[in-house]
Amino acid sequence: MRYKVGIDIGGTFTDVIAIGDGGETYVHKTLSTPEDPSIGFINGLTELAEKAGLSARQFVERIDTIVHGTTVATNALLTFRGAKTALLTTRGFRDALEMRRGIREEQYNNRYENVTPMVPRHLRLPVDERVDAEGNVVRKLNRKDLEKLAVQLKAEKVESVAVCFINSYKNPAHELQAAAFLRKKLKHCFVTASCEVLPCIRFYERVSTTVVSAFVGPIVARYIDRLEKKLAEVAYRGTLLIMQSNGGVVAPEVVKRIPVVTVLSGPAAAPTAGAYYATMLGYENCITVDMGGTSFDAALVIGGECVTSTEGSINRYRIALPSLDIVTIGAGGGSLGWINNGGMLQMGPQSAGALPGPASYGRGGSLPACTDADLLLGYLDPGFFAGGRLKLDVSAAQTAIGEHLAKPLGLSLVETAAGMYRIINSNMAQGVRQISVQRGYDPREFLFIVAGGAGPVHAAEICSELEIPAFLVPSVSSIFCAAGMLLGDLKHDYIRSCYASFRSLDRKHFLGLFAEMQKEGVATLKKEGVAVSKISFHPVLDMRYAGQYHEVQLAADWRSVQSFALTDIFEAFHAEHNRQFGYSLKDEGTEIELINVRLRVVGKNEKPQFAKPSGKPSSAAEALKGHREVYIPELQAMRNIAVYDGDLYLSGTLLKGPCVIERITTSIFVSERYDCLVDPAGSFLVYERARFPGGESEIRKRYRQR
Repeated sequence: MRYKVGIDIGGTFTDVIAIGDGGETYVHKTLSTPEDPSIGFINGLTELAEKAGLSARQFVERIDTIVHGTTVATNALLTFRGAKTALLTTRGFRDALEMRRGIREEQYNNRYENVTPMVPRHLRLPVDERVDAEGNVVRKLNRKDLEKLAVQLKAEKVESVAVCFINSYKNPAHELQAAAFLRKKLKHCFVTASCEVLPCIRFYERVSTTVVSAFVGPIVARYIDRLEKKLAEVAYRGTLLIMQSNGGVVAPEVVKRIPVVTVLSGPAAAPTAGAYYATMLGYENCITVDMGGTSFDAALVIGGECVTSTEGSINRYRIALPSLDIVTIGAGGGSLGWINNGGMLQMGPQSAGALPGPASYGRGGSLPACTDADLLLGYLDPGFFAGGRLKLDVSAAQTAIGEHLAKPLGLSLVETAAGMYRIINSNMAQGVRQISVQRGYDPREFLFIVAGGAGPVHAAEICSELEIPAFLVPSVSSIFCAAGMLLGDLKHDYIRSCYASFRSLDRKHFLGLFAEMQKEGVATLKKEGVAVSKISFHPVLDMRYAGQYHEVQLAADWRSVQSFALTDIFEAFHAEHNRQFGYSLKDEGTEIELINVRLRVVGKNEKPQFAKPSGKPSSAAEALKGHREVYIPELQAMRNIAVYDGDLYLSGTLLKGPCVIERITTSIFVSERYDCLVDPAGSFLVYERARFPGGESEIRKRYRQR
C-alpha cells in the first residue's frame, strides 16, 4: 500500500489526510505547535500512522508524496515578525513603498493611519542608476556604490534585501547585477530582485510584492529547511510539495527562492477541493467556506475554476501575484467574545489559538471563545470532542462566559452563548457577502460547500441569513484544505508587460513573450518531474478600453493566442467587460489596449481516488446515539433533540431536523427548518425542507440549471 498525504497547519489544529492507492482514506486532527509548526507536522504523521495500524517508520516509508500548506509566511505578515529587511531602489524612489498609490483606503477617515512600511526609511537605500521606459540605460549601475551599500547592510545586520529598480521590467540587467553582487558579498542574507518575482508594469505593486517576499523569505526558508531535515530523520524518501496561493503546488526549492507565493498557502486548498467536489456532484459553481480554529475563509468557484485575483493584500500589504480570491476574517472556534466600550457583545478577531485555547480545552485559557459557546448550546459533546481525545470542561466554559460576558451584560449563560453564536454567524455571513455580492454574484445561486472542524455547526445560520436554501458538508470537510492539497496541480505563473494598442500590436513581439514564458514554464516543470504530455498552458491578457485606468483580466483561449486571433479575443473582452461592469463599448468601436500578458503553466498531477463506502447503509434508527439539550435558533430555546453517529455508512439515509450529526472530526447542526440527506460519497446535503419538497433530485436540478 502506497500513500499520498496532505498536511495543513492552521492556527489551532494541524489537519492530516492520507489516501492509499486503493482509495483507503485516513484523516486526523492534532493541535498545532505555534512555537515550531514542523513539530505539529511530524506529530500529525506519527499519530495518523497509528490509525493506519502501522509504526511511524513503516507509514513514512510507504508515502510517495506529501503536499503541505503552511501559514508561516501569513503569520509573519499578520504579526509583523519578518526578517530585518532592506530595500535597494533607484535614487528618487525610496519613498514609493510608504507613499503606495497615494490613496487612503478610508478616504473620509482623517484618523486612518498609513500602514507601517516593512522597511524603515533608513534601510531604503537609493542606488544611482536609471533605465528609461523603453528599457534603455540612461545611467549605468555604479559597482562602487554597491560596495558601500554592502558594507552598510552588513553593519546594520540586515537579514534580507529586496532589489527593485524603476523600469526593470523592461530591462532587468541592473537588478540582476545588483542581486548577484549582494549574494556574493552578503552570503548570510536572503536577496531577491523584482525581475525574479514580478517583472511587470506599476512600480508600487512590484516593489511591495518584492519587499513582502524578502520580509518573509528567511523565515520561510528556515522553516522549509527544518521540515526537510525532520522528514529525513524519519527516513522519508518521497516527494515534498508546497501549496501556493494560486491553488497549485510547487517544489520546496521554488518556495525558498520566491517565498511570497505561499502567503495564502493554507486557505488556497479549500477552493481547489471545492471545485473537485462540485464537479464530482455535477455542479459548476460553488462557494466554499472554511471555519477553523482561528479564521474563516470564503472563496468562489466559477465554471469549475477557482477565481483568482492579482489585487490581493495581507494585513494591508499589497501582493500583486496571482492568488485565489479568498476573503479571510478572524472568526473561528477560538474567536474570543468581548464587550466593547459601548457595552455591546463582540466576537473576534482575537483568538485563543491552540495555546491556551478556549477555556473548555483545560489548557490554561480563561477567556470565553466560540467553542465554549457551542459547548453550552449543546452543539458539542464534551466527552466526544475530537472523538474523545480532548475532553471539554463544561464548568470552565460556564465560568469564562459567566464572569467575562453574562454578568456584565445581565444575561443568562444560554442567552449569552446564543448571542455569541449569532454574532459570529453574522460576521461570517458578511465575509461571504464580500466574496459574492460585492463581486457581482448572488450567493443563492451557488452550491454552498462548508468545511472546517467548526463550519458545519454554524452553516445553517449563515445560510439562513444569506437566504441560501442548501449546503453541502463533504465527507472530508473537517480536513478540507488538507484534502484539497492532494487535488492541486503543479502551477507556475509568469507575466510580461506589453503596453500597446491592439491596432499597433506587433505580432512577433506578442507571440515572442508567450514563447519565452512557455519555455521557462516547461523547463521548470520538467525539473519537477512532469512529462511534457501533461503540461497545459492558460494565457491571461490584461486589457482595457483606451482612457480607462483599471484593466480587465481576460482568460484567453491558448489557440486564439497562438494564432493571433484578435477578433475572438476582442469579442471575449467585450463580453467580460459587460459582465463585470454592465456595459461594453463594442458598438462605439472604442480602441482596446493591452497592458500585460500572463501565462499559467500547469503540470497535471495524478489525483488520488477517494474510496466510496460500501455495504449495507445504516438507517436513521441504527445511527441514533441518543438525545440531548441543544439550542434551536428559530425557537430561541433549548430543546431535547436527536444525536446521530455520522461516522457510520449512511448513504441515502434521510435525517430529519432538528438534530446533531456527530463525527470524530466535526459536528453538523441541522436546524429546525432543515433536513439532511447523505449521498453515496458520504457527504451530507442539508436543505430547507419547505424550499425543496422534492428533496435531493430537486436540489440537483436547481443547481445544475444554474
